[in-house]
Amino acid sequence: MSSPAQREIRTMKDFLEETEINLLECKVCFEKYRQQQRHRPKNLPCGHVMCQDCVSSLCLPGNQRLECPFCRKCCRKQEITVCLPILHLLEITTRVVHDQPGAAPADCARDQVAKLKSASFNLSMSFGGWGVLFNPSGIAFCTKTKCLVVSHDGKKRIARFTMNGKCLQQTGAKADSDNAVIYPADVAITLDGFIIVTDTGDHSLKVFTQCGMCKLVVKQPFSLPWGLGITSKNDIIVSDSDSGNLVLLNIDFDNRNIQKCLEICSDLCHPREIAVCQTNGEVIVVEHLTKNSRNASSTCMKLFSSEMKLIRQIDSFSLSLLLPLAVHTSGVAFDNSGNILLADINNRCVICLHRMEGFNTIKHVVACGLSYPVALAVLEDGSVCVLDSGNHSVLIYSP
Repeated sequence: MSSPAQREIRTMKDFLEETEINLLECKVCFEKYRQQQRHRPKNLPCGHVMCQDCVSSLCLPGNQRLECPFCRKCCRKQEITVCLPILHLLEITTRVVHDQPGAAPADCARDQVAKLKSASFNLSMSFGGWGVLFNPSGIAFCTKTKCLVVSHDGKKRIARFTMNGKCLQQTGAKADSDNAVIYPADVAITLDGFIIVTDTGDHSLKVFTQCGMCKLVVKQPFSLPWGLGITSKNDIIVSDSDSGNLVLLNIDFDNRNIQKCLEICSDLCHPREIAVCQTNGEVIVVEHLTKNSRNASSTCMKLFSSEMKLIRQIDSFSLSLLLPLAVHTSGVAFDNSGNILLADINNRCVICLHRMEGFNTIKHVVACGLSYPVALAVLEDGSVCVLDSGNHSVLIYSP
């Protein structure tokens, strides 16, 4: 650490200043890391981190290798990944509230979450961990094979697991080809078992078979495809975060042919996580509302009918009235009764909004034990799978 970081940290302000100086800025160009592509933190195989601009400047045109400016180790451009821990830290520090007299400590905040009306879910299974999953981003349950598929940032980026945690298949190794998975944001499984992945690395949607063969790569009309939902008619709904649209695709997988490509919703603000209710076709989408140049953001959810008519808007403020911290939705799903499940990274919990009570009643499904929940999947028996990027694991909670 630099010499300023060696002084004693006495206040939250000191902590934030040291964090920004020592962790949240590129040590090559000294620019602050950001979510935008130019200044996104990139992780070299040797462990050192720098921004995308510096990676591009060190890797000359036509050369696929570069030398780390800190330790001089050489690596291939294809081995460089997005540094998700730094991105997570960026999100957390921009939402930190400085300590105030009388403020409740973190343990009290967790107790307040636990005081929400309980939905009586208990941990029944967990698997993964560092070395099995690396910075996981999306999870989906396959009703055809009864397996879980997870997208993550490992060497092979799509992993398929049995319900007891045994890894059956890994695919999508990062390589310099159109069929590779560079940086997966979400994963979904069609009713006939095809694995759909949104790849923010090359701004595409990719289709894989259960055995890992790439069937199709779709790059148009996407700017930055992110969230995925599958309708009861086996159509794919994709959220395009940069263009603010939802796009519906109907694909003939056997013939690798796109039969339908429609923009079904527009003028959204950075839509990311989405879910489709299999019983009534309703669609919920999470918008990420950027507040200022420091990328502090809040989230807002919009619920649409199957005809894409807006039914209701649920903002973080209304939910936060019943929770200790402002809600920041990072994962969304419908349970088997049509209730809305939300993963909240600020309160580190999963909550349920009940349909029969107009989504006005909040119950906690998981109130403790989570570090950084990023995605949800619902099983046939009503159990909820939580993908925790903080400890790189899958946790299954059963009613």
